[in-house]
Amino acid sequence: MPGNADSVIRAENFAAFLPPLLLAAERVAATVEQGVHGRRRTGAGDAFWQFRRYSPGDSIGRIDWRQTAKRMQAFVRENEWEAAESVWLWRDPSPSMAWASPQALERKDQRADLLVLACASLLLRGGERVALLGAPERPSAGRRVLPRMAERLALQRQSVLAGTDAERAAASLPPPAALPRHGQAVLFGDFLYPLPEIAARLRGLADQGVKGCVVRIVDPAEEDFPYKGRTRFLGLEGEGEMLAPRAETLADDWRAAFAAHQAGLADICRRLGWHHIKHRTDKPAEALLMALYLALEGGNMREGRRR
Repeated sequence: MPGNADSVIRAENFAAFLPPLLLAAERVAATVEQGVHGRRRTGAGDAFWQFRRYSPGDSIGRIDWRQTAKRMQAFVRENEWEAAESVWLWRDPSPSMAWASPQALERKDQRADLLVLACASLLLRGGERVALLGAPERPSAGRRVLPRMAERLALQRQSVLAGTDAERAAASLPPPAALPRHGQAVLFGDFLYPLPEIAARLRGLADQGVKGCVVRIVDPAEEDFPYKGRTRFLGLEGEGEMLAPRAETLADDWRAAFAAHQAGLADICRRLGWHHIKHRTDKPAEALLMALYLALEGGNMREGRRR
């Protein structure tokens, strides 16, 4: 079967790539862990938190049949620990992330994968439960979480690259998802997308009571625009191409537009009560992870537990 053969080849290619990525992520997490206090808290916390609608992937055994009978819809019982200490991670798998300039340390998608896994590792070390936004797996703190998450990231990218132009463009935004109130979401991407659509998608999460952080991953050339002379620019998501006889004449307008988009994204996050961090790929991953960890530490992850 051709399809099965392709799957085997992809799996073998990924198997060779997975161990170095996981080792790098664990190394970054370990470095950052040395600079912060542990967040592990005693007790699982089994106090009742809320009822929420049953969603695909929930265990049948979690259904509260009394509430289900009252409301004529399936509801599950959610405990405080499940609602207040679960973190959903997402990274942009769209083609615009698969790019790096000579000034960068690595491609944007490579840095995003590293940061997602390092962030997950750091949270797991602190006793938190993590999951990928849009994936079928529910938040967990088990030992197999990190390898499974790495495999899921690779599968997501393969699926997006095999999709249509519209599907690849849509992958630039986090998927709509029903999350428990007081959950946390951490989103990694370049967010090179119209701001109104970004705002609508983030508002969909914030309206559920979800707090979070947007990490914008930027290649240094995207912000600095170092190009001069005759330069051909190619779109990575079906935008076509443009030939600039003297690229330096575009620099001021480009930098102004990039800064305006950056300010707009930061303003969206501020209005929603979310954190926003810009991270350039010519900077160490450890610095970003430290800032992100402190943002999560000072956010509502604990606040939800006190309510």
